[in-house]
Amino acid sequence: MTTHFIAIDLGATSGRVMLAAIGENGLDLKTMHRFPTPLIEKDGAFYWDLDRIFASILEGLTLAGKTGVPIMSIGVDTWGVDFGCLGPDGSLTGLPRSYRDPYTRGIPEKVFRKIPRKTLYARTGIQIMDFNTVFQLYARTEAGDPGLAKAEDILFMPDLVSYLLTGRKVCEYTDASTSGMMNQAKGQFDKALLEELGIRNDILLPIVPSGTPVGLLKEALAEKTGLGPVPVIAVAGHDTASAVAAVPAQNEQFAYLSSGTWSLMGIEVPAPIINEASARENFTNEGGIEGTTRFLKNITGMWLLEQCRAVWKQEGKEYSYARLQEMALAEKDFSGRINPDDPRFAAPGDMVAEIHSGLVLPRHSGLVPESLSDAQIVSCIYHSLADRYGEVLRILRGFAPFPVDRLHIIGGGSANDLLNQWTADACGIPVVAGPTEATAIGNVMLQAKAAGLVTDRWAMRRLIADVFPLKIFKPKQ
Repeated sequence: MTTHFIAIDLGATSGRVMLAAIGENGLDLKTMHRFPTPLIEKDGAFYWDLDRIFASILEGLTLAGKTGVPIMSIGVDTWGVDFGCLGPDGSLTGLPRSYRDPYTRGIPEKVFRKIPRKTLYARTGIQIMDFNTVFQLYARTEAGDPGLAKAEDILFMPDLVSYLLTGRKVCEYTDASTSGMMNQAKGQFDKALLEELGIRNDILLPIVPSGTPVGLLKEALAEKTGLGPVPVIAVAGHDTASAVAAVPAQNEQFAYLSSGTWSLMGIEVPAPIINEASARENFTNEGGIEGTTRFLKNITGMWLLEQCRAVWKQEGKEYSYARLQEMALAEKDFSGRINPDDPRFAAPGDMVAEIHSGLVLPRHSGLVPESLSDAQIVSCIYHSLADRYGEVLRILRGFAPFPVDRLHIIGGGSANDLLNQWTADACGIPVVAGPTEATAIGNVMLQAKAAGLVTDRWAMRRLIADVFPLKIFKPKQ
């Protein structure tokens, strides 16, 4: 017997609706629709174009409906920290603000005057990044944001999409855990902390675990898409949590790198790691499945390359990903490096120009940043990312309660063979690459678990390892 599921997987640059079949032959995944997840700029602020994104989701669901197969359930995962505000009538009081909007710059320092950085980290276990939800809410409260003032509830992005599909509100654990507002010891929002900051705490729903049923597809949408009254399940709503659920590991002795717009490197541990050292290194503790914690660090990832490609495209140069690998390999000995996590790269007007200004060259190299070729820039990005991965892995090993003997790279970046090899070289351990669609696969497997088709995360991982082709890269130096 074959059971079908739908995964709605939204990233910060693109989204997809996937149709999955689980049966005797394992797991089969088909893309129904891929689409951009665009931003809108209004009065100098950046918002998610939710109307367009949701229309694209419905297009994908309609294509799935046309297949005629019965669907067991639907799950939604997205990026973290961003949210929408719902008024008393259940409608949005405005479009969700994007974490790419620089309106939270300088806000953490204001928050620390009321709650010391050390105290905030001790209570939430979340790394300090200026776009964390707690800082977004503080900024909007301070500015007297009318959309927030009118709000009866806020919903994080995966829960907001589920609400648009069902009309039912939930607040799923993995995504809520990234907000910088959840008390790690209690697994619920720290309302006293919000009160100290002057942020409304009556707009937050109780946190529910991954796998919680949200509700049935709205009648109008059930008819429009042809899917019927399909249940929507609150999977691991944070995309990295779903991706980590799909790591095809054999045992706990692994680190993972979820490679996409962001690179997220971490380990899966049974409990949060919150101490002076983790605070100093700015590591984060985010909710995982089955009571685990994703102890990780955010690293700027393929955003660097994506933004360079956008600049080059405007100049009439359109490079495929295969061509970019060839270019980097041709300049494999290029010695210039950048710090991928330099704030200058967060929201650049011109990424190529920013790389020129942030480049560090060896003394007496004779190179001039402004004269770099496109191939040298690509090589610089790949080498700089690999070096950063090696650095973060060495720090992670100091925290891990077990030996880390391999690195699993999942997500779109796992298809980059050259970067995978350079990462293996920088880390000094084997790199296992794949699957590329780890987030959607984890989304589906958590629905399968809710349906009783698999027992736990290790059964999920065994199935994934059996079905999807993996590549192993051994360090050469």
